Amino acid sequence: MRPTFSRILNDKGLQVSANRQIRWGILSTANIGRKRVVPAMQAARNGRVVAVASRDVARAKSFADELSIPTAYGSYEELIADPNIDAIYNPLPNHMHTEWSIKSAEAGKPVLCEKPLASDAAEAQHMVDTFARLGIPLAEAFMYRFHPQTQRVKKMVDEGAVGDVRLISASFEFNVRDEDDIRLKAEMAGGSMMDVGCYCVSIARMITGEEPHRVTATANYEPNGGVDNIAGGTLHFPSGVIAVFDSGVRSYFTHRYEVRGTSGRIVVDEAFVINPTLPSKIRYWHDDAPGGYEEIEIPAANSYTLMAEDFADALLNNRPPLFPAQDAADAMVVLDNLRAAARR
Repeated sequence: MRPTFSRILNDKGLQVSANRQIRWGILSTANIGRKRVVPAMQAARNGRVVAVASRDVARAKSFADELSIPTAYGSYEELIADPNIDAIYNPLPNHMHTEWSIKSAEAGKPVLCEKPLASDAAEAQHMVDTFARLGIPLAEAFMYRFHPQTQRVKKMVDEGAVGDVRLISASFEFNVRDEDDIRLKAEMAGGSMMDVGCYCVSIARMITGEEPHRVTATANYEPNGGVDNIAGGTLHFPSGVIAVFDSGVRSYFTHRYEVRGTSGRIVVDEAFVINPTLPSKIRYWHDDAPGGYEEIEIPAANSYTLMAEDFADALLNNRPPLFPAQDAADAMVVLDNLRAAARR
């Protein structure tokens, strides 16, 4: 019988079990980790960052010094082999997620992997199946789902706040400034749908609790066979809900969604990259409100910290992460279908 992960932690020594903290290793010096995720992990109640790795040891040391991380490695292999690391955060480029997440699992390390989970659905399912076979936890780092704003919207919709949902619309666009950005590289599984359209797909699937049975899409592409730089599409769900989305890496920044039903309408203007220091706001139209409209204020929260805390709690308490890894593989099926539809 395979031991539970809490038993594996206990077998490593008393440090983790006594302090009830996970020791994180960071697989690469990606900007998302430096600017957002690592500081949020360091603020978590149940985890601490103990090491970072890069293929350039000088870069790893610079990253470690900047963020007060005790150990820097000049290879990913060294970090994965470190017995003092309990879990790994993988923010490598999309095309490297599968290889290095699986290597981590084979070393007994649970992985919180950046979105989207892999380059395509086949890779994603391979990851999920491998982690399941090894008995190692895996989760996708869609941080916005942990924010109380998102949780509140989901609860409102489930309780009938807008009646029967008819339409979901979502947008996530921004303007890449660096022409060498990995999000513009097809060989690294870049593109607007992969980088930010995945959020739009995620919220539509989360609100409906369904998988679309049909999708359509269109896109503009970078020159010379490059990635999609702006895209739009529809997802048709079995319940009759239609979701429409747009994603872009060559347009002005926006990230929002709307849920419209038979008796109400919810709009979230700061939907995915939510300021952790300020309250956020849900705008809600319905007949019972004075004037037919109300605003619901949500206290400030750090999505990344909540995400890291959930994963650490899952490991410490031997429970699954809040969102199962299979959900990430199922989402990749939708993204594959959208990208294929746009190419057609």
